[in-house]
Amino acid sequence: MSTAPAARTSGRDRALLLVLCGTIFLEGSDVAMLAVAVPTIRADLGLTTGTAAWVMSGYVLGYAGFTLLGGRAADLLGRRRMFLTWLGVFLVFSVLGGFATDGWMLVVARFVTGVAAAFMTPAAMSIITTSYPEGPQRDKALLIFAGVGAGGFSLGLVIGGLLTELGWRWVFFAPVFLAGALLLAALRLLPAEARPEPAPRGYDLPGAASAAAAMLLFAYGIVRLEHRGAGLRLTLGALAAGLALVAAFILIERHATAPLVRLGIFRKATMVRADLAALLFLGAFFGFQFIVTLYLQELRGWSSLQTAIALIVMGCDAVLAPVLTPRLVHRFGNSRVIFGGFLLAVVAYGLFLPVGRDWSYAAMFPGLLLSGIAFALAYGPLTIAATDSVAKEEQGLAGGLLYTFTQFGSAVGISAVTAVYGIAAAGADGSPGAVLDAYRTALVVPVVMVLLGAAVSALGLRGTRTADSRQKGAAPAARDEVSDGVPG
Repeated sequence: MSTAPAARTSGRDRALLLVLCGTIFLEGSDVAMLAVAVPTIRADLGLTTGTAAWVMSGYVLGYAGFTLLGGRAADLLGRRRMFLTWLGVFLVFSVLGGFATDGWMLVVARFVTGVAAAFMTPAAMSIITTSYPEGPQRDKALLIFAGVGAGGFSLGLVIGGLLTELGWRWVFFAPVFLAGALLLAALRLLPAEARPEPAPRGYDLPGAASAAAAMLLFAYGIVRLEHRGAGLRLTLGALAAGLALVAAFILIERHATAPLVRLGIFRKATMVRADLAALLFLGAFFGFQFIVTLYLQELRGWSSLQTAIALIVMGCDAVLAPVLTPRLVHRFGNSRVIFGGFLLAVVAYGLFLPVGRDWSYAAMFPGLLLSGIAFALAYGPLTIAATDSVAKEEQGLAGGLLYTFTQFGSAVGISAVTAVYGIAAAGADGSPGAVLDAYRTALVVPVVMVLLGAAVSALGLRGTRTADSRQKGAAPAARDEVSDGVPG
């Protein structure tokens, strides 16, 4: 891709961007398809509820545990090398998952697939951020990248429903064909890169090990929160051990010659604010979707395919993110668009709070539609804000931090709504009315999360107002340029 600000995008550049976006589409659709297929897999293989849950959780553990290391590896070992290698690993273990005959085989396959995504996705994102200069070109590329990933998840729900009707193993085999095509195209399109210079005195393996172990323990503890009282000692022990490893990691990074994470990067308020806001936004989005799915399937008796089709309206972000969002960012700046996305999410989730036992789809439609629009407004600009003003040599690290926060957000959101639902349903009689009340209580969690996210993102509006006031009296073109560059 051209790095000249004024350079015209070539056909090869567009093809490469398509391949990189295909990777995030692959990752998003893979997660969604499996979510739809898990009940069928459990019935076919005779899995326990706990094992079935770990088929889903294994991916989160692998992804969250290694994303930070994956982002830094892209900076230190080469983005092209990491992208191609781990796309290949993703492909191989998707095949193995499709041939699994027991629960433990699926858990292992999903864990390694999550690890592969943890290395592959930050590499793809950092290829984009290092190929375009800061400004409208990079912003548009990142908005397309984020929008395609969100669309992959939404469309994956429907694709997963269709494939599960043919046989759940196709949920694993279908991504293999897309991954294979992307790998062949990437081999031709990804430009060769100079071999990265070795970091002084190695690659900070103690820091990498402590970071990965801390992330794994935190993810494990968060996933276990949904079990509430059962095994509480183990849950608290995992979280305490994770905190201890975070302290050890900070000490290691302070004294390392070539740290895995330069701690000074956390002084970038824009990046930290974007990461925290992304955690809250993704947590609310996935928590909301999880509860709505349970409501439709368990209380209303809808099939997985009917549920997937009902939720497809949330995939409007796949169209809006690359078309509408760039124009809004150009006109109003990242901060205002992000804040608007959070406010729209508050309305969307709030509309579902009084959900009824016999609600028509027409009654659900506004909330589902607004949640998709909110995602289109917030997620792409958050991606831009998390990487703006970060040096080229740390773009992989910035991407790794963003995806670490978003994966934890997903785990926190799903675990929180599950725990609240379980607490609300614990003392009830199990009647449909009591179950509905528990769903309504759990839906408060996404509303609270996006309210907190709105408060965090509102802090960025001060910087926007300051930048705007400095540009009073400037030429319109200059004002537009500043607006593009205002971080979220």
